[in-house]
Amino acid sequence: MLVENAPVVHWCVRNEFVKGAIELKGHNPTYLTAVHFDLKKINITTDINELVKQCDIVVLATPSIYLSDTLDQMNADVKGKIFISAIKGIVPKVNDVVANYLREQFGIGYKCQGVIAGPCHAEEVAMERLSYLTIATVEDQVADQLLKLFSSDFINVHCSKDVLGNEYSAILKNIYAIGAGIASGLGYGDNFIAVFVSNAIREMETYLEAIYEAPRDVNESAYLGDLLVTAYSLFSRNRNLGNLIGKGYTVKSALQSMNQIAEGYYACDSIYFTAKEKNVNAPIIESIYKILYDGKDAEKTFSKLVTKLN
Repeated sequence: MLVENAPVVHWCVRNEFVKGAIELKGHNPTYLTAVHFDLKKINITTDINELVKQCDIVVLATPSIYLSDTLDQMNADVKGKIFISAIKGIVPKVNDVVANYLREQFGIGYKCQGVIAGPCHAEEVAMERLSYLTIATVEDQVADQLLKLFSSDFINVHCSKDVLGNEYSAILKNIYAIGAGIASGLGYGDNFIAVFVSNAIREMETYLEAIYEAPRDVNESAYLGDLLVTAYSLFSRNRNLGNLIGKGYTVKSALQSMNQIAEGYYACDSIYFTAKEKNVNAPIIESIYKILYDGKDAEKTFSKLVTKLN
C-alpha cells in the first residue's frame, strides 16, 4: 500500500480481482470486509511503479512472503521517498527483515525508512476503537511528518528511534503468540500463559540485544504491549494458528484453515536459526520451531518447556 498526505490516497493491490471488487462494491472482498471506502478519495492500482511515482510516503502492508513479488517489479525513482513498513515478518527471498531488504535491494537507507509497531490490531482500528501506534524512524523530521499523518481522534502515536528493535520485536511477538495459542489449545490456563508471556518478554530482550544493541526498554508498549495483545487477543491470527495446533490440527491443516497469513509461522524458521547462530538461549522459540518445522508433538514439547520457565 502507498499513502500520501493528501485528500486522495493511492492504494496498490496485488491483483485485478481485488481492485475491481473494491471499485465496484467499495470494500475489500477478502480482508475487513465490513469496512467501506470513500472511492472518491482512493486511487487504486495494481502497478507499484505508478504508485511510487504518485506519492512521497509509501506504506508497505503486504505479507512478508509476498513482498518481493511486488517490489521486485519496482523500477521507479525512489529518491526522496519515505518507505514505512507495517510488515511483521521475514522476507523469504533474502531471509532478512524488511528494513535490511529495502536498504540492500533498493538503496533505501534507514534515514528514509520507518517501522509501524503496535500494540494495534487492524480490526479495532477499522472499528475506530482507541488504538496506539509506535512509529520508529531515525530522522526527527520524518517522525514529525508521520506523527501528523497517522494521528487521529482514535489513534495515539508514539515515536521511537529503535527501527530494527521495533521490527524484530514485532516479528518475535508473532512467534510467541503462536506459543500462547498452542498453550490455550492444549488446555493450559491463564496462570500458565501469564508465566509464558513473562518469560517471552525476557527472551525477546535477550534476542534483541544479541541482534542490535540499542537503548530500549522492552516494558514499553511497542514491545511488551504488542506482545500482550497478540498473545491474548481473539483477533490475533498467530494465536489462532497456535490454538488450532494445540487442539490437534496438523500444522499444514491449521494453516490451510486460515484465510489470512500468520506471519509468525513463516518467520520462526529464520528467527530460530539466527538465535542458534548468535548463541541466544531461547527455549520458547526453540520449542515452537520444533512443533512447527520438526513435527514434534505439541503436548510433549510444552511439557518439557514448562520445566524451563519461571
